[in-house]
Formats: sequence, structure tokens, C-alpha cells
Amino acid sequence: MKDFKKTEYILESVCCGHQFEDKNWELDCPKQGDPALIFANYKKKQLDLNENPGLYKFSDWLPIEKVLKGSGAPVTYKSEGLAKHLGLSNLYITFNGYWPEKGAAMQTASFKECEAYSVCARTNSNGDRVMVVASAGNTARAFARVCSENNIPLLLCVPMDNIQAIWLEKPLNPCVKLVASEEGADYFDAIHLSNIACELDEFYPEGGAKNVARRDGMGTTVLSAVTTIGQIPDYYFQAVGSGTGAIAAWEANKRFLEDGRFGTNKMKLMVSQNAPFVPMYDAWKIKSRSLLPFTEEEARDQVLEVDAKVLTNRKPPYGIKGGLFDALTDTDGEVIKIDNEKGRIASSLFEKLEGNDLDPAAGIAVASLIESVKEGKVEKDSVIMLNITGGGAKRFKAEKEVRYEKPSIIFPVNPDPADVKKKIKELFKFE
Repeated sequence: MKDFKKTEYILESVCCGHQFEDKNWELDCPKQGDPALIFANYKKKQLDLNENPGLYKFSDWLPIEKVLKGSGAPVTYKSEGLAKHLGLSNLYITFNGYWPEKGAAMQTASFKECEAYSVCARTNSNGDRVMVVASAGNTARAFARVCSENNIPLLLCVPMDNIQAIWLEKPLNPCVKLVASEEGADYFDAIHLSNIACELDEFYPEGGAKNVARRDGMGTTVLSAVTTIGQIPDYYFQAVGSGTGAIAAWEANKRFLEDGRFGTNKMKLMVSQNAPFVPMYDAWKIKSRSLLPFTEEEARDQVLEVDAKVLTNRKPPYGIKGGLFDALTDTDGEVIKIDNEKGRIASSLFEKLEGNDLDPAAGIAVASLIESVKEGKVEKDSVIMLNITGGGAKRFKAEKEVRYEKPSIIFPVNPDPADVKKKIKELFKFE
């Protein structure tokens, strides 16, 4: 859309309140004090949905300068089947994925498209450089689609054990390259690969949780819910790997408080992890800002056991100022531990009662809601937002012909940095 007017906002540091312009893909406060997230402070304090397509109807609160083609938006609806089963009178499901009857059009069946369409539309001073994204699967699939369809150069780093998550309906544009860490590696190893690549002048980091566009893209789930329900929910349920989505929900909640038209409450964050990999659960249980120590071997063994591989971030933005610890503290939130079996049962129940298949991570979130209701942690008449972060993949694959992408290069767990740089430069034909 040539006539799109850049959203007006200023960046601000959680740590010191310093405000600064978004000129150079800012990921940190230029004052470089204590580690802290930065956030977008939007000029428009009241959200108005507009006529822009897909995700961009929320552009008032997205740090973007353009509109990309192909986006879908989160869809919120009032549950009947699951709500009746649990005896809840105000359960609202925010669905991110593929569900044409509901108007859900995310072709990668994941809310990571919310991140990708926001990040790739952000003001970007990097010109012809290549953006680098590390992912456990869903994020890579979303960025692959968005960058491929909008001709944005991208390097994806993924663990080989998660490579089945990289499927798309259309062939990859040559501007997108996929590399992997060998079998037995995890998300942390993919991040290590991406960090090596970003040492090259021709590449730059997407930024993960530090990227305001990523968080505010994810925060559109709450924008969808609040504008549909007409009020801020009492509870927010989501499964988390990094916790970035929950941080984004908290930030969106605070913007609605400033908006003033949707109530004055803070949603109680009810986030869940897939046992046995539960570092944030363990830390929050004793109200520790720091994650408890664990060995690399312990982490790898636990990651292999979980169904929801996307929930296995070893270094989440948990303790950083403005991170998940602060979000949980501010909302009196909880972290819930859910095993594979409960997640599978919950996924089957959702498909039976609501009518669509779920990503394993979303199954963990549904199971955490079921557990919370059983244990009396939520009132039956409270307004509950259940963030379904991925669904409809099984249906999409049944209706469409998809391609499973293969990595151009597979690197060892502990690669030689010089070798990584040489091969990645060759991939993009940099001298």
C-alpha cells in the first residue's frame, strides 16, 4: 500500500525511561545501562481498527512504516463447546492459525506470523543486508513465508530435529536461505549459529524479544480479544517458551489501561511450560528473578522429551527488566507445568469440542486452563482469554499441497566460527 502513513511512536527504555527515535533497528537503550527491554510509546493512545488488510488493521499500535501482502490477523470468538465442558460462562478463544470459517487466514498455522508481518514492516535502516532469525520451528516457518512472498533477504537457523516444522505451500524465494544445527541440537544451538552469522557485516539480527515489532506483533492477540470482547479479560492463558508472547500481552494490557475505554484491570497471566523442560516454572515457583542452574546435558535430555519443541528456550527474556518475571509480578501471575499426556488429551478435547486441530504448544495452554479450572484457580464467570498460538496445520496440509524445506547446510553442534561465516557468505554469494 503506497499511501500507508508510518505509525507515529517513540522508543522508551524500561530501565531508565530514556526516549529515543527508532532510526537504526534499535534493540537496546542507547544509554546502555542495566539490561532492559525497550518498548514503543505510540502517539495514538486510543486504538482504532482501520481498513488496512489482515494484521495491519491494528497499525495504530504497530511500529511499522509499510504494509506487506498476505497477512492474517488473530480471530477472537466466544467459546461454546469447551466453555460448556468446563462450566465457564465467559471463555473467549483467540485463535491464530488456519480456520477459514472463523476468518483465520494464517497459512503457517501459527501466531508467529503476527511477529513476522510486524517485524518485516518495521522501519529498517539495514538496506541490502540479510536479516538473521533463529527458531525452534514455527517462527522460522512464519518468517520464511513472509520474507519469501515479500522479497526480503533472510537467513534462518533451525535445529535439525525441528526441521519438519519448516513447511510451506509455495517454494522458497531464493532470497531466503535455511541452515541447521545437526541432529541432537536444540534451539540454543540455532541461536549460537545465528550469532556467528551476525558477526558478518552483511547480516543483522532480527532481535528476538528485544525487537519491539516482534512483541507488538504478538500483542495483536490481545488487541483482537479486547476489541472483540469490549473489555480487558481477567485471565490470560498461553503456553510459553521464551515468554515473549506473555510480555507482549502485558504491554498491550497497559496500553489499554491508558486508552481508558476497556476497563481498569490487569489480566492475570497464566502461562504454561511443557514438562520436563520447565526452567521458568522452577524459577517462578521460588520467585527467583534468575533461572535456576541446569547443565547443558540436562537441558538437551529434557528438550528431547517434550512434545512442544517450540517451548524449549534455554535463555528466555525472563529476568531482564521488563521481561516475564516483571510481567508475572505485576499481574500476580502463575506458571503452570503440563506434561505431554495432558497436552495431548487437551488437544483432542479442543478438536472435538471446538472443531480444529492444535499445535502441541496450544494443547499445553488448553491443558493449563483445564487444570486451573479443576483446581479452582479461576472463577467460573470470569472473563478468560485463551490464546491459541497455533492451529489448523493438519487441516491446511489436508487441503493444500505443502513442501518440506531442507537446509542448505547442516552445521555441527560446536561449529568452527570461521567455517560458518565462510559457508554462509557463499550461500548469499557475498565475496
